[in-house]
Parts: sequence; C-alpha cells; structure tokens
Amino acid sequence: MTDGPPALSARHVSHGFGNGAILEDVSLSVEPGEILAVVGPSGTGKTTLFRLLALFERPDSGTIELAGDDVWSMPDDRRLAVRRKIGMGFQNRSLFSTTVADNVAYGLHVRETWQTRLRGAVSKLVGDGELPAPVSEALETVGMADKAFRDARSLSAGEAQRVAIARALAPEPDILLLDEPTSNLDPRNTAVIEATMRAARDRGIAVALATHDMQQAQRVSDRTAVLLEGTCIESGRTERVFESPADERVRQFVNGELVY
Repeated sequence: MTDGPPALSARHVSHGFGNGAILEDVSLSVEPGEILAVVGPSGTGKTTLFRLLALFERPDSGTIELAGDDVWSMPDDRRLAVRRKIGMGFQNRSLFSTTVADNVAYGLHVRETWQTRLRGAVSKLVGDGELPAPVSEALETVGMADKAFRDARSLSAGEAQRVAIARALAPEPDILLLDEPTSNLDPRNTAVIEATMRAARDRGIAVALATHDMQQAQRVSDRTAVLLEGTCIESGRTERVFESPADERVRQFVNGELVY
C-alpha cells in the first residue's frame, strides 16, 4: 500500500448496451500491493466493469484513471502504453495451439518494450530449451514450470487457467485483473491461483478479482467492493464488509438472505 493515488480507479462510471444500463455510477479503486475483490451475483455487471478497467471498452460516462490520470483523455499512444501496464485473466481461458511456454511468451511478444529482447527467442523456445527469464518466472509462480514444453491443448482446465494467468504476469504488469479465475475449478487449482494472487500482491502489483465466491473474497482480499444490480453498494476492508456492513442489502447478500 502506498500514500500516492490508486493504481487503477473507476470514477462514477456508467455503461450499457442498447437501451439497457449495465453499470450505474460505479466508483471503486485498487491500490498497489493489495487485492481488491469485487463480489456480486452473476449478471450484476462484474465482467463489464473489468472490461472497462482493462480499457477494452470506453465507459458511457465517468472516468477510468490510472495513477490518478484519466486514461480516456490521453493521446492514443500514451493510452496504449498505459494499457500495457495492465494484465487481464478471463474466466474463459483461451490458449494457442502451441506449447505452454510459447503461450506465456506471447504476453511479452505483443508488448513493445519486450520485442527487442524476445526477437527470435519465442520461435526457438522448444528447440534450445532456454526460456526468457520472465517466462520461466511466471511459470514458476503458477506452478507450471515442469510443463513448459507440453502442448497447451493437453492441459486440464485448471492448468490452462494457470497458464493464462502466467501469460498475464510475464510482462510484469502494475495491475492484474482476474475475472472469475477459479470458476468451476477443483480445489487444488483454486488454491494455486489464490496463492498466485498473493504472490503478485507481495510484489507490489495491484490485483482486482471479480468473483461470486464470497468465501474466496474473504480468503484472499484486503478490500471488498459489493456490486448489486450494476451499482457499487459498499466497499471497504474485507473483514468489515463481511462482519459489519453499513448497507442492509450488503448484510443480506453476504449472509445469503438476498438472492438475485
């Protein structure tokens, strides 16, 4: 945690599709070196919010700020540089039909700051058995170093998710966004991914996690924001939000009394 501005913020963000509003006046932030859990039922706008935070889409109103700067007011080239500071892991992981190591290396290859370093290295990964340090470190973090040269198509769902997260971590982002990263995974893979979140936080990375699993939020997050019907109802230290929420709707939701 630092005394400076948040690593990434949404300020009074609203967004919708067609005539329907998905998000209404959402404000939240994630600090360097912390894990923020965004909890809420399915369909409440978590994925839409994370797509906005990842700069895949522009909000209809409000601002997305990185280190206090309004990202969408920046020139395109500067915004692209900012986007490269953000790593994103999706619920539906998608890997290329190549080796595990090549999949992770791709996360570096598409970022300009690493292109010179990786020129030629990606194409010869399998041939010489040598991995760029960021690739090997990311695979080590997610417990997949021993499978670096396996065909990614042979992995289990949990292993594939760990590789997808390693791909997001390899470029050493300032911010890591994870949208339901352990949905439908077994306990072992869930535990590894949760440990990866903590390791990223301990390296000073700002981690934001979208989850409907409130027990997971309590296990891993420093702060929690509750999203209900497209609005951030409450946010604060995780223990406080779950043990003594200020909003009655949040109390009902975390106690399982309010079902959407």
